[in-house]
Amino acid sequence: MSATDRSRRTAEADEVCARAYADAAGPESGAALVAVGGYGRGELAPYSDWDVVLVHDEGIDLGETATKLWYPLWDHGAKIDHSVRSLPEMLGAADGDPRVALGLLDVRHLAGDTNLTLRLRATMLAHWRKNAVQQLPALRQLTFARHELLGELAHASVPDLKEMSGGLRDATVLNAVVATWLVDVPQVELERCRLSLLDVRDVVHELAGRAVDRIAPEMWDELAARLELGDARAAQAFVRELGRRITHLSRLTWRRVDAYFRQRGAASPRRPQLIPLAPGVALAYDEVVLDRNARPDRDPLLLLRAAAEAAEHDVVLAPATAARLARECAPLPVPWPEEARNLLVRLLAAGRGLRDVWETLEETGALDRILPEWERIRLLPHASVIHRFTVDRHSVETCIEAAGLIRSVRRPDVLLVTALLHDIGKGELTEHSVAGAPIARVIAGRMGFDARAVDLIATLVRWHLLLAMTATTRDPEDPATVDVVLERIDDPEALSLLTALTEADSRATSPKAWSSWRSRLILGLAARAQRQLEGGASARAAGVPDEHLEIPREARKRGLSFDVESLPDGSRVTVVAQDRVGLLADMAATFGLQRVAVRSARVWMQEPYAITVWEVADADLDPRVLRERFEAISDGRIDPSTRLKPAAAGTLAPSVVIRPDAGTRATVLEVRTADRPGVVYLVAAALARLDITVRSAHVDTLGPQAVDVFYLQEASAGALGEERAATAATAVRSALAGD
Repeated sequence: MSATDRSRRTAEADEVCARAYADAAGPESGAALVAVGGYGRGELAPYSDWDVVLVHDEGIDLGETATKLWYPLWDHGAKIDHSVRSLPEMLGAADGDPRVALGLLDVRHLAGDTNLTLRLRATMLAHWRKNAVQQLPALRQLTFARHELLGELAHASVPDLKEMSGGLRDATVLNAVVATWLVDVPQVELERCRLSLLDVRDVVHELAGRAVDRIAPEMWDELAARLELGDARAAQAFVRELGRRITHLSRLTWRRVDAYFRQRGAASPRRPQLIPLAPGVALAYDEVVLDRNARPDRDPLLLLRAAAEAAEHDVVLAPATAARLARECAPLPVPWPEEARNLLVRLLAAGRGLRDVWETLEETGALDRILPEWERIRLLPHASVIHRFTVDRHSVETCIEAAGLIRSVRRPDVLLVTALLHDIGKGELTEHSVAGAPIARVIAGRMGFDARAVDLIATLVRWHLLLAMTATTRDPEDPATVDVVLERIDDPEALSLLTALTEADSRATSPKAWSSWRSRLILGLAARAQRQLEGGASARAAGVPDEHLEIPREARKRGLSFDVESLPDGSRVTVVAQDRVGLLADMAATFGLQRVAVRSARVWMQEPYAITVWEVADADLDPRVLRERFEAISDGRIDPSTRLKPAAAGTLAPSVVIRPDAGTRATVLEVRTADRPGVVYLVAAALARLDITVRSAHVDTLGPQAVDVFYLQEASAGALGEERAATAATAVRSALAGD
C-alpha cells in the first residue's frame, strides 16, 4: 500500500460522486458536493467511509437532490458519512465543535458549483484563523483528554493508529494548529510520519478485511512482510517510532501554544528576551537555548546542563539546541567529573519535566552522547501486558516515580540512576536482571561513581525484582521469607534503596502492580528485613569526627581567616574563626547571599576555633569579598533572613530526623531537603535561636537533594536530651518548610 494506491482509490471515489451528482442535480443548482476529513485530504483507506457534504447557498431549495444523490452512492457499495448544509450552517457547526472545524479545513471539490467550494474553503480558513484564540483552548482540552483516555501509540500493547497520542488524529490536529499561523511545527517531518502511518493503516485494513485502526498482536508478522521489514520486532519499532515522533511534535507544539497565550497581551520585545539560567544556557520564549557565550566544543557539560535546566523548569529543550549540542559538544571525560554526575541526577530528579526533555534528547540523537547503551532498550516492547509502556519509556517513568521518593533514602543519586538502568538488560535471552547488572556496573563506573556506589547500583539492578517476587509468592509470616531477602541484600542502605526502587518500578508499571494489597506485602516485608538488619548490627557509637588543621597565622592574630583553593570544577573554601553559637549560620548565609552553590561542607572544632571547609561550584572566588560579606552578617549590618527563604510550596516536604543511636558525645540530626541556596543557613539559624551548638556538620548535595548531618551539643557541652532533641528537629523542620 502507498500514496499511489490512496490516490487511485480517491480518484475512483471522486468519479463515482461526480456521476451521481450529475444525475441528481441540474447544472445551475447553486450547490456543490465536497469531500471533507480524510476523504478531503485524499487519504481513502480500503475500507474508509466517504465523508461528503452537499453544501448550498442560503435560500436555495435543493428539493429531492440529496435523496437522488445518496442512493446511487449506496448502490455502488460506498459507506458514506453525509450531510446537507448551507454555507452559514457550515460556519455555525465549526463554531460549535472544534472537531467539525478541523474536518472543514480539508474541503475538496467533487462536483457542482466550483465557486461555491472556493468560497467555502476561503471562508472556513479565514474563520479558523480569526477565531483561533477561542478555538485552540477547546481543541487542546479535547486532545489531552483523548491522550489521557487512550494512551500513546508508541507504547501501547495494541496500538491504535488513529486516536492514540501520536496517531493520525494528532497529525490532523497539528496541521490545523499550523494553519492558525500562531506557532510553527516541523511540517516536513510531520508529513513524513503521517504518510508512513497511512501506509501502515492501509495494510492493517487489508489484513483485517474491514476498517480497523488497532494492530492486533497476531498482525505484526504479516505487517512486517507487507511493509518489507525484517520481522515483527522491526515492524513494531517502525510503527512505534512514527508514533513517538508525532507525539513529540504534538507536545512541542502545544507547549508553544501555551507559551503564546502566556505572552499574548504582554509587551513583546523586538528581540527574543534571553533569561540566563546557567553558564551557556538561557530561556527564550519558554524554551531552553544557548546564549551567545556558549562554546559547546569547549564545554563537555553543556548538554547535560541545558537538559537539567529545561527539565527542572519544565520547559522545552529547543530541538535545534539539542541537535547542535549533539553535533558539537565536546565529549564527556571518562570517568565523568562530579558536576556532570550531579547534572544527570538533577535531570532524572526533575519529575514530570524529565519526560519531554528525554524525548528531545532521543529524537535529536543527543542521548547517544550521554548514554549510548540506551539503544538496547529503545522502543523495546515488554513481554508482559501488565506494562503500560515500552521498556525505555517505563525506565523514564520509573525515574519520575523515584523522584518523589528521594527523601526516603540517603543516596538519591544511586536511586535515580538505578531507576534509569534497572531494565537495561532486557532484549536478550538471559534473564534481564542478570544481564543488566554488569552493564549497569560499567555505566556507573564511567559516570564516575565511587566504588561503593557502583556496587550498590549493580546490586540493585541485579535484585530489583527481589522484594516484589518474594513478598507476593512467599508466606509473609514465615521467618524464612525475610531470610530470602537478607541472603541477597545484607546492608541497611541497600535495602532502603531497593524498597524505594521497587515502589517506583511498580508504580511506573501499572496501578495493578502497586495495588494496596501488593504495596502492603512489599513494604511489610521490607520493614521486617530492615528491622532485622538494624537489630543485628551493633550500634555505632559515633561521636564528633576527629580532624586537624594547622591554624593559620591570620586566624591566630585576628580570630578569622579565609582561604580559597581552586579546583578543576569549583573551589574549596576553608574558614577558621573563633567558635560561637550561630557561627555556622553566618558562614552559610555568606555563601547563600553570594548565590554560591555548596556541594559539600565539613565542620569541626579545634578549641577555641571552629574550622569549616566548603566545596563549592563557583570558581575564582575572592576571599576578601567573602570575608567582607561574612563580617557584615556577623555585625548585623545585613539580615540574611529576608533573602534566604524556605522552599516554595509544592516541593517535597523536608525530612528531619534525630538518629538516637548514631552518636554518644553529640546528638545527630539528619536533614534531607531540596538543594537550594540557604539550606544550611536555615538549619543553623534555627538551632542558634535555641542556643544549640553545631559541633560538626557534613553537608552533601546529591543531585537535587541536600543530605546534611549535624552533630549537636548544648552550648554548655553535652548531647541534647530527648525533649531538646525533639524541639530542635521541630524547629528545623518548621524553618525549612516556612511555617
